[in-house]
Amino acid sequence: MVFANIENKIPATLIPGDGIGPEIMDAVVRILDVLGAPFAWDVQQGGLAGIKSAGDPLPGALIDSIRRTQLALKGPLTTPVGGGFRSVNVRLREEFHLYANLRPVRTMIPGQRYDDIDLVLIRENLEGLYVAFEHYIEVGDDPHAVAISSGVNTRAGAKRIIRYAFEYALSHGRKKVTVVHKANVLKALTGIFLEVGREMAKEYEGRVVMDDRIVDACAMQLVMNPWQFDVIVTTNLFGDILSDQMSGLVGGLGMAPGANIGEKAAIFEAVHGSAPDIAGKGIANPLALLLATCLMLKHVDRADLAARLQTAVDQTLKVDGVRTGDIGGKASTNDFAAAIIKRLANG
Repeated sequence: MVFANIENKIPATLIPGDGIGPEIMDAVVRILDVLGAPFAWDVQQGGLAGIKSAGDPLPGALIDSIRRTQLALKGPLTTPVGGGFRSVNVRLREEFHLYANLRPVRTMIPGQRYDDIDLVLIRENLEGLYVAFEHYIEVGDDPHAVAISSGVNTRAGAKRIIRYAFEYALSHGRKKVTVVHKANVLKALTGIFLEVGREMAKEYEGRVVMDDRIVDACAMQLVMNPWQFDVIVTTNLFGDILSDQMSGLVGGLGMAPGANIGEKAAIFEAVHGSAPDIAGKGIANPLALLLATCLMLKHVDRADLAARLQTAVDQTLKVDGVRTGDIGGKASTNDFAAAIIKRLANG
């Protein structure tokens, strides 16, 4: 159902998703309604629901909706294991040329193993090994005797994402960009990324500091001393891995929002998956998806609403102590949403 032509409303596609997706999306939409968020939702199905309704986890109606709205909030979508369907997330990124994946992490519950974490990972979203240019070679009677995957990084793609990282740092008061690579071994595939980073750093000299890390060293240093980092920019596969590690510094994937940004569209999501093992139990944490809406609100120039929502979330976690089980509490999905709604109503 499309709620278009409502005064001052911004058309946006809403994809409930699979597993816990509909539960956390319902909680988030109720919170956004109380906040007065400006979105007019066009609800579309994808993932397993898309296969059931249209025979495709990424139905044409969903694609057409995002093409119209150029803006989407997405719950976790399941790509069936095995042959037949490529990753839904990869297909969406390719379809709308969403070249930048923004994944911030910030300490919101004090007293954890790491305090005062405030990091941003910016991941190239369209190139590298993650795009899965793969095939098998048959040997004898084994059709899968050899598996081959090709990675492709381009100078143009590296320039686009690294410039995005430097510009993000400037516009958000960040001081340093760290380029993460594996140029000691993958000298061509990730060497081009490092080479572009060093070239581009000269344009921002005196405004933003640039350094670089080999990916395995970066992973270790994120555990040993994460405070040395500020903005990290890296290739597709490395970004996927490091962003999950970074979420562990602040409480796990339940705290990790993501934004997929292109020149003509943007899709906002929780980083975590559909968690079918807890679907329907009412215990899922909606926080990552809620934090993704903060990014979405900033994207449509409603930083005022994003700040109100972030304040309500912080007060719910720190002052009221209302938390779901994955972050040390006992609240249900609805309890957590109700606590944030109460904060917004009283604020």
